[in-house]
Amino acid sequence: MRTITHGDVTTVARAVRGLPPDEQRRVILKLLDRAHAADLFRKKFGRAHPFWGNGSLMAAVLVDTRAWAEPFLSDISYLEALSLVIDTVLDWRRRAQ
Repeated sequence: MRTITHGDVTTVARAVRGLPPDEQRRVILKLLDRAHAADLFRKKFGRAHPFWGNGSLMAAVLVDTRAWAEPFLSDISYLEALSLVIDTVLDWRRRAQ
């Protein structure tokens, strides 16, 4: 997968924020796997994956959803979603090592 940026993390957090808590982690893992697969596709074929984008996490999210305005950091559900995204990315990276 391409390098994960601040924009990737906030986009995923906005995408999962409204989901039930038990579904959020599953969706984040699915998006990480899609971004990774899209990056492998991009490297092999020299173009973006037709469904999952260019290998960035943000592209994997925006293929299925619309962009939302970023909430303020005073929004507890957004902070929880950000935290979950970061924790899940760390776990996913550790698994890959």
